[in-house]
Amino acid sequence: MPGTVTVKAESYRLRVDARLTEEPGGCLVLEQSRYRLRLSGLEAGRRAVLLRMVENWLSDLQIAQLVTGLEGDSRLLPAQLLVRRLLLHSWLERRVSIGGRAVLDVVPRRIGAQSVPPQRRHSPGAVYRLSRFAALRAEQGRMVAYSPLSTVGISCPQFRLTTVLARACAEDIGLGEVAEELGSDGSAAGLLLDELLSARLLLTSEEAEAETRAAPMALWSAEELWLHDRSRPERHAAPIGATDRFRGLLETDLVRRTAVDGRPSVALPTPPCVAQASGSLSSVMSRRRSVRRHDDSRPVTVGQLGEFLHRVQRLELRDCEGRLTDVRPYPGAGGLGELEIYPLVSRCAGLPGGLYHYDSVHHRLATVAAPGPETERMLSFARATATMPGPPQVLFVITARVEPLMRKYEGIPYALALKDAGILTAWMYLVATDMGLAPCALGAGDAASFSALAGLDTLAEPAIAEFALGSCPPDAQEPT
Repeated sequence: MPGTVTVKAESYRLRVDARLTEEPGGCLVLEQSRYRLRLSGLEAGRRAVLLRMVENWLSDLQIAQLVTGLEGDSRLLPAQLLVRRLLLHSWLERRVSIGGRAVLDVVPRRIGAQSVPPQRRHSPGAVYRLSRFAALRAEQGRMVAYSPLSTVGISCPQFRLTTVLARACAEDIGLGEVAEELGSDGSAAGLLLDELLSARLLLTSEEAEAETRAAPMALWSAEELWLHDRSRPERHAAPIGATDRFRGLLETDLVRRTAVDGRPSVALPTPPCVAQASGSLSSVMSRRRSVRRHDDSRPVTVGQLGEFLHRVQRLELRDCEGRLTDVRPYPGAGGLGELEIYPLVSRCAGLPGGLYHYDSVHHRLATVAAPGPETERMLSFARATATMPGPPQVLFVITARVEPLMRKYEGIPYALALKDAGILTAWMYLVATDMGLAPCALGAGDAASFSALAGLDTLAEPAIAEFALGSCPPDAQEPT
């Protein structure tokens, strides 16, 4: 193992997702997503440092040379204080070099006070493991390792760092293993370990055990924790909300106005006025149940199916400042009406079995697929998921046309689709209860069979929820 003396150096640059602009009058402004910092009254040295760090890494020595060359030694301290202030508020990335070689970059995720994580130190003789929540992503031409539990990530300018992470995934590692992978001494390995521990990419044996065997950490899957992290601005400063980042670049129809692909359709009966017959909201809510048995001796009728779909999913198009806006019976993100319903009919008086799409503008069903092996698999999956004694009379597959959401919103579009599906499901329960039908929401569905039948691009219109409906047996009193 090399026995050279470790020489550690740090350099800095503006984080890649921020920009520096100049206002009239000379004030410099740092901007990143929803954050903005005005820096006024800067002399030539500090201005030069900021402008140089937009595209270049500057070490402490280079900062000192730049400032003293422009203003002399007396203005070095204010420049150093500015750099430290920007570091503490996560406006800068930090590069760690050992022996003149860049080993890692600390990439901030958050911005503001207390956005820098506490510094963690390795212990001699201790071993560490890679967190099961760690993710390695390609980002603007570099590899960055992140944990959703940290406010910083670690970029890997040298491929040897990725081998350290890979080895930590397979086995316990300590100073010796890190030094071996880096080709450096124990002191350099210790510096690297400290940074990986601070970013929560490496964990102690006790912490790794808690991630898999102790609540609350063991209860979270990596996918669910990452979805939560991205949709809640707690540990990151990534853009979130209605940013309209694709405005003028991607145009998408906001509504589906006709039956799918012009396929044959079935007109549904015009539903009667139900306002007088409906029960009070409190009465309907108190009677709401998940009913997992259907009365196949008198299955749901096409009239009931039509009334139910009209009450839960009808679509009105209204002009809003020159743009057509979807109006559903339930609220939805941005008024985009992205949810679609595909009824899979097993038993329905007056309607042949098969998979349909509900045309919510013209109140009709477009034929998608006739009964077959895929529909049987979908019904069997639904029966098992809901622990029903038999297949549901009607299985609703709820999809989301995610492009309108993803065009308008950033960081939260899929989470919004799931929330809208939850609202629709609750609305389905109330309407079904009011109509005396048997409703039951499902926790999962056979998305593969559905996609094969519907021929949908699952990245453009994924299935995100399922709901079973049928006629209610007279003695059905199942709790939720």
